[in-house]
Amino acid sequence: MAGNPLTDPDWAANTTDQVVKLVDNVRDKTTKPAVMAARGLVFGLLAIFLGLFALILLLLLLTRAIQGGLDWKLDHERSVYVSYFIVGGLLSIAGLVLFKMRNDGSTSV
Repeated sequence: MAGNPLTDPDWAANTTDQVVKLVDNVRDKTTKPAVMAARGLVFGLLAIFLGLFALILLLLLLTRAIQGGLDWKLDHERSVYVSYFIVGGLLSIAGLVLFKMRNDGSTSV
């Protein structure tokens, strides 16, 4: 009789295999999606912060490049103010374009 644990020598191994399969199945349905969601959240936040950091560095580089370009024509104090006005104007134009696009329904930039 194969179902009797006293006479079946593979009973312990078969029972252990079934328990392991059950635990793996439960883990795949519960823990794996939670881990994937947590990874997505962490990597998404990291990408947002790094992108914001890169944007800030790009704006600083743009401002300094404009100041360096204007230094040969204007004194340093005026070149700083003019570079701020130029970068501010560019950001204002970008903001106005995005503000205009918000009701158009078009998603292409």
